[in-house]
Amino acid sequence: MVLTLLVGTLTAAMELLWLLAATPCLALPRLRPEVLEASARIASFEARRLGMGAGGYNGVRAHRYLSVRWAAGVLGGLVLLTLGVGAGTGLWLVTGWLAGESPDGIEPTAPVVIYIAVLGTVLLFLNLTGIAGVVTLERWLVTHLLRLSPTEILERRIAELAETRAGIVAAVDVERRRIERDLHDGLQQRLVALAMLIGRARRGRSPELLDDLLRQAHEDAQQALSDLREVAWRVYPSALDSLGLREALAGVAERSAVPVRISYDLDGRPTTTVETAAYFVVCEAVTNAAKHAGADLITVRVASEEGRILVQVIDDGKGGAVLSGSGLSGLARRVAALDGHFSVISPAGGPTVVTAELLCASAAMTRERSPGPDGAAATPERSPGMAGWS
Repeated sequence: MVLTLLVGTLTAAMELLWLLAATPCLALPRLRPEVLEASARIASFEARRLGMGAGGYNGVRAHRYLSVRWAAGVLGGLVLLTLGVGAGTGLWLVTGWLAGESPDGIEPTAPVVIYIAVLGTVLLFLNLTGIAGVVTLERWLVTHLLRLSPTEILERRIAELAETRAGIVAAVDVERRRIERDLHDGLQQRLVALAMLIGRARRGRSPELLDDLLRQAHEDAQQALSDLREVAWRVYPSALDSLGLREALAGVAERSAVPVRISYDLDGRPTTTVETAAYFVVCEAVTNAAKHAGADLITVRVASEEGRILVQVIDDGKGGAVLSGSGLSGLARRVAALDGHFSVISPAGGPTVVTAELLCASAAMTRERSPGPDGAAATPERSPGMAGWS
């Protein structure tokens, strides 16, 4: 606590100089954003010094907080100065007495020693109380001047929920249009061609022509079934409910035209909403990498980190993916609806890294893997193919 107050005293002097130099610049529109940003960074440091977290502070609030906080820092410096003077005086007296001297003519008689000991103890208590009081004051300033009030937090949360709800509605509409387009342009056309082949077969008289038409109809029927399965998987994979996220991701890897390596490190099974979001993040990212990135290898990582599920898809393609695309923006809205975080890093030339962090309380996890003979979680073996496990 003493070290915290000492650092606060030093920063208070620098903050006072900063306020004297920066406050006039707030009147200049070109410099105002930079000044407020710098004030927010300084306020973040002060919050970290007090162990109260940091980040995301409003620049105007931060500047107003610094304009008051420097006085608390000076007060803390005065308390530390008093403590130092008292400790130095006591040390000077004790060392003098031990050397057989009488500092300032004060003899080490019993009444004098008892008086100074009691007085020093009281002053030490008052100094330590002052240190604790200044630290408490600084924490109060952070809470009431720097952080948002409960009402403001609630208003911001309401705005976030309204925004994510609108985003989910938009994402659902986009997905509906995509499904309709896949059915109309793909499956429906194949079924129409299949119906025409069957009609020609019914009217045909030549056995050779009939066999050829039936063969074509059989091939088109198989392809139509394959297209139907693809559309069904994009709507919602049945394996996700019956077998879990691990097997559903294995299905994504096996259907991919590009080799996919999966690292799955969850000891339990997430909730249904989190599991579904994680699946679609991987599915969309793998599909984009296979279609547009020209990747040779896609790496998928699913792991649990500090109460969150981290889903990361990395491809070695040409890069250039943007979050504004319909597929990725839909994923961002889906993740935001679960209070998660979604990001895309895709410099020109690659690699592309798609990351989703999903909240998942450990209490909501159920056991998914049975322990092996050595007590470790058993990992199912995969047959050789496009999917690799690590």
